[in-house]
Amino acid sequence: MFDLALSVLFSSLIFVIFKLFSNYKVETFYAIIVNYMVACLVGLFFYKGDIALTEIPTKPWFLGTVALGLLFILVFNIMAQTSQKIGVSVASVATKMSLVIPVLFGLFLYEEKLGTLKGIGIVLALASVYLASVKEKTISISRNALLLPLLVFIGSGLIDTSIKYLQATYISNNEFPLFSATVFASAASVGAAIVLINVFRKPLGFSLRNIIGGIVLGVPNYFSIYFLLKALNNEALTSASIFTINNVAIVMLSTLLGIVLFKEKISTKNWGGIALAIISIFLVALF
Repeated sequence: MFDLALSVLFSSLIFVIFKLFSNYKVETFYAIIVNYMVACLVGLFFYKGDIALTEIPTKPWFLGTVALGLLFILVFNIMAQTSQKIGVSVASVATKMSLVIPVLFGLFLYEEKLGTLKGIGIVLALASVYLASVKEKTISISRNALLLPLLVFIGSGLIDTSIKYLQATYISNNEFPLFSATVFASAASVGAAIVLINVFRKPLGFSLRNIIGGIVLGVPNYFSIYFLLKALNNEALTSASIFTINNVAIVMLSTLLGIVLFKEKISTKNWGGIALAIISIFLVALF
C-alpha cells in the first residue's frame, strides 16, 4: 500500500505542476518532451545493474515500451484537445473512468476474484470520479466532439492495461527503473520527431522556462510510474483493486490540492464525489 500511496502522491503532483505551467506561461508540449528526457535519466540513475544500450532492444519488453511511448504522446495530445474544445472536467472524467479497462482486463485474463463488496466499491469509484470532476456549468457537446473523450478513455485504459501486462509477463523487479526509463525515452523520441517535422512551420520553443518546467515535471512523472509498477508487483492486492484505488485517490487528492493551493471552488457534487471516493477506497482495499 505504501508504494501505491507514493504513486498517487506523485501523480497528483503532476496535476499541480500542470496548473503552475499556466501561471508561469510554460509551453506544455515542449516541457512535456523535456520531462520525458529527465524521467528517462532518473530511471537510468536508479537502475542498479550494468547498462548496455545495445542490449535494451533485445529485452522482451522493449517493443512494449515503444508502443507505450507512442501512446503517451498521442493520448496527451488528445487530452489537450479535449480540454480545449470540450472542457477540462470532461477530459479528467474520461481519463480516470478508463480504470474500467484494466479492471476488466485483470478479471478476465488473470481470473482475479471480485467479491460483492469490492464490486460495489468499483461502481462507487466510477460515480465518485464523475462527481468529483464535474462542474456546475453545463457544456453543449456535438456528436462529432464525443469522439475525443472516447479516444481519451480508450487510450488511457490501454496505457494502464499495457503496463499491467508487461509488468506481469516480462519485467523482473530489478528492471523496473530501466523499463520506466526506456518508456520515457521512447516518448521523448516521438515528441522530438514531431517537433522536427513541424520545425519549418513553427520555431522551436525550448526556452529556459520550458526546460525548467520539464525538469520539475520529469521527476514526479518517473516516480508515478515506478511506484505503480512496484504496487502492481504486490500480491496483497489485485490489479483491479490497485487501478481503482490509484485513479480514485488521484482524483480525490488532486481536488483537495486544488482547494488548498489554488483556492479552487468546488460544488456540493464535488464534495459528494470525494466522500464516495473515500468509501470506495475503503471497500476495494479492505474487502
